[in-house]
Amino acid sequence: MEGQIEENDEGKITYEWSPPTGQKQDFFYKGSPIVKEQAKKMFDHSKIRECKGHKEKVHTVAWNCDGRKLASGSVDKTARVWTPHRGTDIRYSIELKGHTDSVDQLDWDPTHPDRLATASCDKTVRIWDQRSGKCTAVVQTAGENINICWSPDGNHIAVGDKNDTISIIDTRTHKLIDSQKHPVEVNEIAWNNANNLFFVTTGQGTVKVYDYPSFELKTNLRGHTANCYCVEADPTGKYLAVGSADALVTLWDTRTFECVRAFEELTWPVRTLSFSFDGQFIASASEDHFIDVSHVESGESVHHIECSAAMNTVAWSPRDYYLTYAGDETASDGKYAGNLKIFSMKDPRA
Repeated sequence: MEGQIEENDEGKITYEWSPPTGQKQDFFYKGSPIVKEQAKKMFDHSKIRECKGHKEKVHTVAWNCDGRKLASGSVDKTARVWTPHRGTDIRYSIELKGHTDSVDQLDWDPTHPDRLATASCDKTVRIWDQRSGKCTAVVQTAGENINICWSPDGNHIAVGDKNDTISIIDTRTHKLIDSQKHPVEVNEIAWNNANNLFFVTTGQGTVKVYDYPSFELKTNLRGHTANCYCVEADPTGKYLAVGSADALVTLWDTRTFECVRAFEELTWPVRTLSFSFDGQFIASASEDHFIDVSHVESGESVHHIECSAAMNTVAWSPRDYYLTYAGDETASDGKYAGNLKIFSMKDPRA
């Protein structure tokens, strides 16, 4: 059953799926059960650190596969790699220079902690070795690139441009091996963890699910009344989350492709979302001046991280309860702060 939407007589939107019952409220700290009060303490005692190093606003952040490095990409045409466990000062970061336009999205190789790919409006994708800070490959593309993701097996990179073309790059040869122009607006893209499905969000409020690598269309998920912007498969492989301009985040069962839940905390178009490493929490953000953190299984919002501006990007660490985020925050001089922040939580039983 697809999550069809219809309007009832009063003009209210009704959904074909059941809202969350809120009955399943099991909380964990790195796999160990904790009670709800301990989970609340975990959020209440959280810390926020700030990294400043870009000259313009940050559009994208991502952690590498071992959780020791954090990358940010900015309108200032650079990417930067941070080492948060050493410190948040700019001296604990390296600058990656070479793009001639905005770095709109970046992603790390899931199989290698030092390889990073950046997508830019300069019509290139660059691959970097963060150990040297050097660019190891430049791949020319047809359009201005705004979305990028790396396949779980490390062998391919998918990149989407402003012309709604999605191209596949072979990371062993750095050559474009496939390119498909879509007849509709396409936004964020993602693979599933098993590397055999590929998800494409569309301007029609749907998510196209393709078999990979054949790119045969398997199904079209309909659960939103406006453009879908962001998509992510959860680390456990159970769910797919989709964020939309209708301000909803929907959660889909990846076996049945039924919509099982919706998160309704935000009031503005959902720009970005991310699952925690254990799949327990989902963070989502928009032009609302807070990031919502919700409990995936119950659907309950458990925390708001206050912000002073619209957020462009959120990313949980693959190892810890650390959430990085960045947006349109301004400094005291009125210019963009060029910053990112790290929200972190510790063991509530300590």
